[in-house]
Amino acid sequence: MIESLSVFSVRSHPRTSLAIGWLALAMLLGSSSLLRAQANPTAARAGDLQIGVGYTIAKPDYGQQNFQGLAAYADFDLRSHLGLEAEFHQVSSSSGNQSYQRSYDVGGRYFRAYGHLIPYVKVMVGLGNFNYPFGQTNLAYNLYAAGLGADYRIRPSLSLRAEYEMQRWSGFTNGGLNPQLVTLGLAYHFASNPHSR
Repeated sequence: MIESLSVFSVRSHPRTSLAIGWLALAMLLGSSSLLRAQANPTAARAGDLQIGVGYTIAKPDYGQQNFQGLAAYADFDLRSHLGLEAEFHQVSSSSGNQSYQRSYDVGGRYFRAYGHLIPYVKVMVGLGNFNYPFGQTNLAYNLYAAGLGADYRIRPSLSLRAEYEMQRWSGFTNGGLNPQLVTLGLAYHFASNPHSR
């Protein structure tokens, strides 16, 4: 069933993929103004926003090496335990063969707060680009992802993140591609009430 949804299994220019990622992030961040416009006067806040960057190491499920790279993410928590997340990963081969995996995903997350520690789980959908070794070709695929992690609030406006994510790229040759990513990150938290989560 997942493979039947693969509508992006075509050649993709890296700029097109980057534009899609920025568009998804802009839509997520732009929705906060709409939510504030509909809030009733007794509401203390529309939600909490945090934006972060991170270092990612990945097992790409292609070849025997690990890839390394960066991540960017934004979380917008709507209710006491529910939120939205948009993220971008770019991980590349360290062997110099020009291969990389780039992913843009959006989805929902469920979190709980235990003092400064905020563990969460998430489910996401998105688009993945794979640049084959030595630039042979660059193809795009639908992807589905699940992850778990934790944010640790080190200051009211700063959080550290540790996260594991498993992706499923549908339509990839030989039954799909299943990269696994571990990210360590740092985020800035924008909130009217810094202890709201």
